[in-house]
Amino acid sequence: MKTTQFNINQLTRENVKRLKPYSSARDEYVSDGSEMIFLDANENPYENGVNRYPDPQQRSLKSVLASQKGVSPQNILLGNGSDEVLDLLFRAFCEPKVDNIITLPPTYGMYKVLANINNIEEKEVLLTQNFEPNVTEILEAVDANTKIIFLCSPNNPTGNSFSEDSIIKILENFQGLVVIDEAYIDFSSKESWINKIETYPNLIITQTLSKAYGMAGIRLGLCYASEDIIAILNKIKSPYNVNELTQQRALERVKNVDQVKEEVADILKERKKLTTALSEIDFIEKIYPTDANFILVKVDNANLRYNQVLKEGIVIRNRTTQPLCKNTLRFTVGTKEENEKLIEVLKNV
Repeated sequence: MKTTQFNINQLTRENVKRLKPYSSARDEYVSDGSEMIFLDANENPYENGVNRYPDPQQRSLKSVLASQKGVSPQNILLGNGSDEVLDLLFRAFCEPKVDNIITLPPTYGMYKVLANINNIEEKEVLLTQNFEPNVTEILEAVDANTKIIFLCSPNNPTGNSFSEDSIIKILENFQGLVVIDEAYIDFSSKESWINKIETYPNLIITQTLSKAYGMAGIRLGLCYASEDIIAILNKIKSPYNVNELTQQRALERVKNVDQVKEEVADILKERKKLTTALSEIDFIEKIYPTDANFILVKVDNANLRYNQVLKEGIVIRNRTTQPLCKNTLRFTVGTKEENEKLIEVLKNV
């Protein structure tokens, strides 16, 4: 396994190595639950539920997540949505105007946006026609300044999970960071790669509460990686990047994981029914396999069909401009009633 040569210090930006992180009041004094008078953070003293700064390390929430995922709290970083977590990776490890990253279109569009924001070259290696990583081309694209390879699995917008063999080959033959974006992992039949972070020190997993947990509105992203990587990201994150209300709502939801599993099971049942119904629509030419809470289909004319459905009051996603996705539409799996309405509209346009 070539990842034994992996050295996180060689990847970290020099200014980040030298950086002394900001020390907030809640970093310097961590409450043990005792009744204290807090006169250290220049807060408004009148209690209203949010007059105090939130825990900068989200300890209560991380404790529950660590127990559920089988990792240490030191293996977890929480962010203001997964986009903040991804941005921190660029800022910690990619030197502007020098380094590059590799993405695998069609994929999540924020990788490109964040690369542009941080002035990092983005190398694109298209997926194969089966929407799998082209491992040979990916490794050939790597050079001395390649810091991160982004793998979205299950992939957005295609819906499929990448093969384990492909991911292992990349992990074992690339000395930079491999980020597996698992935003849709709760809908997949495959296991998360979280249990591999001790095996592969260059592996980073990102997840979210926006999809299966139904909390897109609170903006909470999750990152799982080695303690060394998490420590570097903690140096540069904003002191109070996850607000108190988000922490409270997230904690309630992750403690009620049985309810989340029930909802996911219902979505998977509806996904199966919707897939069957879509197969009977004349202008749908292909239904792609999916491991997510959405279905990508190829149609005769994506722009025409998108506008026809929109006129009937249903908003779907037209993905025809994405590489390898000409004339494709993406349907999120809705409620039973929403899915039935969609099928009714598709049958009559």
